[in-house]
Amino acid sequence: MASVIRVTGAWTQLLTDWLDHERLPAPDIRAMLTRWAPEDTVPVQVWRDLLSRAVALRPQLLAPGLLIGSGVQPRHVGVMGYVVLASSNLGEAMLSYQRYERLLYGTDLVQVEALSHEIEVRWPKEMPSFNQLTDAVGIAALITFLRQQVDSPLEITYVSFVNPAPSLEEQVLYEAFFGCPVHFDDTHTRVRFPASYLTLPMAHSDSSLRTLLDRQLQALLLALPDSDAFDRALQQVMLKLLPEGVVTLPRAAEILFVSVRTLQRRLDARGISWQSLLDRTREQLARQYLADRSLTLGDIALLLGFSEQSAFNRAFRRWTGQTPMEVRRT
Repeated sequence: MASVIRVTGAWTQLLTDWLDHERLPAPDIRAMLTRWAPEDTVPVQVWRDLLSRAVALRPQLLAPGLLIGSGVQPRHVGVMGYVVLASSNLGEAMLSYQRYERLLYGTDLVQVEALSHEIEVRWPKEMPSFNQLTDAVGIAALITFLRQQVDSPLEITYVSFVNPAPSLEEQVLYEAFFGCPVHFDDTHTRVRFPASYLTLPMAHSDSSLRTLLDRQLQALLLALPDSDAFDRALQQVMLKLLPEGVVTLPRAAEILFVSVRTLQRRLDARGISWQSLLDRTREQLARQYLADRSLTLGDIALLLGFSEQSAFNRAFRRWTGQTPMEVRRT
């Protein structure tokens, strides 16, 4: 089953610390925040809602996401934060973030690309559980954290967000915070910095500690909970329904002996729609089936609940940008 985007419980402490800094009692929000231990996972839509409720207590505050994110400390990202600290240089730190991001969000989102003399770190737009506030907190935290750890000033050359532009007053604050042009309504959330910065030494480099933490993070990745009892039950239902070609939310609810409303609520709590879950499950199964040379493309289409192979081909291209045959040839 495809991973659901979430945040680590440690990440929510960013908001607790901001509430403390602003001297906001916020008993309801704090009660929710105390429900999660650092090692727990929190659905990203819950994190988004908590952020929104918190900043609503300061309605006149401009660019609150930048203020919350700027309070980041290593403990807010758990072991991953400390392995970044122990890295030898910024390049190794960025590689660690890319390698272990799944521990923070429950899935791999970041893309890193060399652009001439710059490095671009970006996240795709197709993340409906995120919004302007969550993005601002995340990017502000990332840049603040890296700036805290390098021995030299870290200058950012370009930042963009997928969200609509905020007020002009806030745009000025964004550019002052990042120290570079900031654009909005982009296809990706992006951060660029000079490629030469990859060799900047980290202030707390420790190769021995880094090795130990790497081992711990690898173990955490292997132990990352991808599903619970409900997820597994739903997966079994989908595996049963797909070859029948009747993969609908009401039919799945019927087999699980729950109401359609209950099933929808449980999917909402995981930050995923029925159609998205269906597409991701089909894609995951398609890749497994394509590895089995005894199955024809027509067989695979039927196993995935498609009435025609052409419908499967179109869907697979939409999911992956490739045809099933292209993937089978690799």
